[in-house]
Amino acid sequence: MAKKDDDTAETRLARLILALRSQGVSDPAVLSAIETTPRESFTPDLFKERAFEDSALPIACGQTISQPFIVGLMTQALKVDKRDRVLEIGTGSGYQTTILSKLSRLVYTVERYRTLMREAEARFKTLGLTNVITRFGDGGEGWPEQAPFDRIMVTAAASDEPKALLGQLKPNGILVAPIGKGPVQSLRRYTGDGKGGFEIEALTDVRFVPLLDGVAKEL
Repeated sequence: MAKKDDDTAETRLARLILALRSQGVSDPAVLSAIETTPRESFTPDLFKERAFEDSALPIACGQTISQPFIVGLMTQALKVDKRDRVLEIGTGSGYQTTILSKLSRLVYTVERYRTLMREAEARFKTLGLTNVITRFGDGGEGWPEQAPFDRIMVTAAASDEPKALLGQLKPNGILVAPIGKGPVQSLRRYTGDGKGGFEIEALTDVRFVPLLDGVAKEL
């Protein structure tokens, strides 16, 4: 079906933002970061026409660029401050990284697929991002040399509580991650109580690729 003449990129973006608001993504800073991040720049050519859909889309290495609603929900749940140092596990396309970079002081992001890391780094350069630091490595190990972090976001499903990552969080920090072994996981927020413990909240059910050990062997 041909697109209507008034179905411009701006119109489709406006519809997406309205859809996110209707689903509970209400933080103005998060919505602004999503609105000003060109999702089509992170989407493979085959799917660029679907960049403004509220759906996950395939990228290289069998991974996905997350559904905008989930990106918004996780970012809002992380409660990022402009002074925060954020650790992201799973760079992927770099879309979520870019949104986090607009809300925080520094983003440290770890990716196990070298192909995805190189592509994301090229996008960061094109967008002129200066507060993103990348690392090719095992995301489950975090980035201990740069710890502790104010916030940690995990964009792959950990089979159990990510103790190594929680150990790299500041006492009053926040970690958001999908937890579970099955095809449907529980999105959880861990908030430090300042005494070594955590308040744990289950936010919603999600579907993420699993958090795997080590780095990927690519041809």
